[in-house]
Amino acid sequence: MNDATIRDILEETKTIASVGLSSKPDRPSYGVCAFLKLKGYRIIPVNPNESQVLGETSYPDLASVPVKVDVVQIFRNPEAVPAIVEDAIKIGAKVVWMQDGAGNPDAAKRAEEAGLTAVVDDCMLREYRRLDAELPISG
Repeated sequence: MNDATIRDILEETKTIASVGLSSKPDRPSYGVCAFLKLKGYRIIPVNPNESQVLGETSYPDLASVPVKVDVVQIFRNPEAVPAIVEDAIKIGAKVVWMQDGAGNPDAAKRAEEAGLTAVVDDCMLREYRRLDAELPISG
């Protein structure tokens, strides 16, 4: 993925549904999402084992999220990713972002065939910092 595309994603995104977001502060998903929330993104937890994370209601699946989602960020094992990508397509997300360790090339190909942008085995927090992206977030 090139820097211009990553920057566009970071600049245009307002709402991120984070599949697999944990309420445990020592988990990578929590740290990444806490950082992104501080930067102005709305984080929607998607985890059937959580009721609330980072002050937001957690939903059991993407279909249950009652607002428009720009990015589906995935913190799950690669075997779980194809079903999540199918749900991301159904809800009209623009991007699926498979965090480090969640990469599934076949699911990425499916997302791209459906018109979504797919980022594979990369971290939104790391990319935000790397691009020094003090981005204008509104919403």
